[in-house]
Amino acid sequence: MLPYDTAPIAAIATAPGRGSIGVIRISGQNLSSLALSLLKIKPTPRHAHYLPFTDETGELIDSGIAIFFNAPNSYTGEDVLELQGHGGTAVMQALLSNVIKRGKEIGLRLAEPGEFSLRAFINNKIDLVQAEAVADLINASSAEAAHAAALSLSGHFSTEINALADEIVALRTLVEATLDFPEEEIEFIEKHQVKPRIGFLVQKFESLLSTTKRSVYLSEGLRVVLAGEPNVGKSSLMNALFDENIAIVSDIAGTTRDSIKGHLQLDGIPITVTDTAGLRFTNDEIEKLGIERTLVAIESSNVILDIVDIRQPASILKSFSSSILLTNKNIITVFNKIDLLETNVDHSSTNIGVNVSAVTGEGLSELRKAILKLIGRQLGERSPWLARKRHVLAIEQGLDHLHQAYFFACEDDRALDLLAEELRLCHDQIGTITGHMNADVLLGHIFSSFCIGK
Repeated sequence: MLPYDTAPIAAIATAPGRGSIGVIRISGQNLSSLALSLLKIKPTPRHAHYLPFTDETGELIDSGIAIFFNAPNSYTGEDVLELQGHGGTAVMQALLSNVIKRGKEIGLRLAEPGEFSLRAFINNKIDLVQAEAVADLINASSAEAAHAAALSLSGHFSTEINALADEIVALRTLVEATLDFPEEEIEFIEKHQVKPRIGFLVQKFESLLSTTKRSVYLSEGLRVVLAGEPNVGKSSLMNALFDENIAIVSDIAGTTRDSIKGHLQLDGIPITVTDTAGLRFTNDEIEKLGIERTLVAIESSNVILDIVDIRQPASILKSFSSSILLTNKNIITVFNKIDLLETNVDHSSTNIGVNVSAVTGEGLSELRKAILKLIGRQLGERSPWLARKRHVLAIEQGLDHLHQAYFFACEDDRALDLLAEELRLCHDQIGTITGHMNADVLLGHIFSSFCIGK
């Protein structure tokens, strides 16, 4: 368990700036005496008291509502006192200064970022997934992301993780008990159906991994890059996707010299779209710098829209980007300018790309669907929780250990010790998600990214 300073803490829990309501939050052990000193009454737990907030001389600072939550029935698991007053900056600072001054005798100090949630985690009020969901809910950039974060906060993701952990523990118990009693090793693998059980776990891990990968895009967003030769309509497509003139459009090749970014939402997923300089071989030094920035944008992207003119549908992308750069990249070939063809073209999504017209808007809905399909999502799909990249990495590493465990299980009883070790490593990885197995460095990194007062 991560050690922490047990001194009582206080902070302004509402956002900086002026507002109609502001909240001072205090958490610590045995805050009854401080509550009595601040409020001049003994507060009834979980009861709203409307009263004046005064300093130690009796001078009025503000009037508002005080609510006392006694341990362990509070957010942090400690005694918590919340003072709800008017949300002016000067009022909040005066209230906080008064609280810190009056709590000096019990060692009250200002809270660090995320310290209230850290205490909730340490006191087993929430697990690590739920703690992260608090920050994700606050930072959600779309209604869908907020909904998914709320599901994580309510324990949906944790329930899935804990169910897998329980199954791994059951297997570990069988294997390690057999190691302790070697006379029972004979035909152990077959007798307890270890191979089918590991195989079943592998399937569950793969399903969880797929869902979690899709959920990551809600929290971390999607980076989409428009790439291709000059004058294939990248800037026009950029403007069409945003339905406004973000990028300059011209018949002159090489108009776009620098990367232009815009932000939109696609079915609740925050997306950063980058229009880039056209890829071509040139002696223009300024244009070369633009092309270098294009390659940097491609390298950091999740999805590449390889834009080509449907009248000359040859891609130049691979001529500029090494195979290593494009490895594991999601690429959609976009055949633009179908409005310039003499014959009608089916602009629906195909196996090789999507046919569109940036001028008329034909095919744009199919392009949006293709982007979602590429990352494993369907239009209108609801995410069962919100996830982060570290969750994906932990599941992937756990899955690797399960595959190794299955291999050793196929060795019958000759590799039980190796089988036991792989199951332990898998259990450790899955435990890092909820925090049941975690390093202090990871916890410090996560909670330090929270805002003060959370």
